[in-house]
Amino acid sequence: MAAPEPRIRERPLSPHLQVYRWQMQMMTSIIHRATGTALSVGALALVYGLLALAGGPARWNAFATCLGSPLGKLLMFGFSWALAYHLINGIRHLLQDGGLGFAIPDFIRSSWISIIGSVVFTVLAWGIVLTRWGQA
Repeated sequence: MAAPEPRIRERPLSPHLQVYRWQMQMMTSIIHRATGTALSVGALALVYGLLALAGGPARWNAFATCLGSPLGKLLMFGFSWALAYHLINGIRHLLQDGGLGFAIPDFIRSSWISIIGSVVFTVLAWGIVLTRWGQA
């Protein structure tokens, strides 16, 4: 007589994004990771720009023309915002590592400060650049 097959116990599946209700904590974490990735790609573009600068006037002019296009300006604006958000949200994380702002209302308030502050900082920086030098 053959031994009975062992019974496989059904294990619960991990909850997924469809299960969770979107919350500010979730959004700021996702945005922080996405801006970190964008900054890595932007750093590669910065290195390419430095190589173009070292490559001579023709290469630099081609790079500057690319950045001066509407798409280039949009990408530079996005990079600026990613830098501002990642910086402000990083400071928020440092404060939380120090034990501050763990209560839910404090966490939500600091999340909104990260988002709104990054937009204000980016618009202010671009406003200064555009008014002082006339173009970005």
